[in-house]
Amino acid sequence: MKKIVIYFSASGVTAKRAKELASVTGSDVKAIVPAQSYSPADLDWMDHKSRSYQENLDDAVRPALKQGTVDFAGYDRIYLGFPIWWGIAPKVINTFIESNDLRNKEIVIFATSGGSGLQPAVRTLQKQYPKLDIKAGKLLNSSVKGDII
Repeated sequence: MKKIVIYFSASGVTAKRAKELASVTGSDVKAIVPAQSYSPADLDWMDHKSRSYQENLDDAVRPALKQGTVDFAGYDRIYLGFPIWWGIAPKVINTFIESNDLRNKEIVIFATSGGSGLQPAVRTLQKQYPKLDIKAGKLLNSSVKGDII
């Protein structure tokens, strides 16, 4: 089974866990890079005018990606990771999902979080994309020791 770890990391925490996961699972690894990176001010969840806060309020927001689509031909499993923002995936994850053909792939969600659990974010993605095979992996707030599924 060919696997790839795809992740979005705003501050480097999720990137570290994604690279560890790729290493322990023998997966390729690729970052999801927004066209406009997030500054510390953009990530200030206490500031109701911050970019991340405002994106969370609008279900239609889809931040542009720096890279184009990814060729997933030959991959069976996609580990998809992100930091949890307000209990859900950042909107850039929606952009990524909607920009790529993920049909017939097993998509295993992992995340990092300062306080939210993984299940609400997974359920939201499953509801948004019912035709995709989205499964819960694990919250990775500490070193990755093995596969998450």
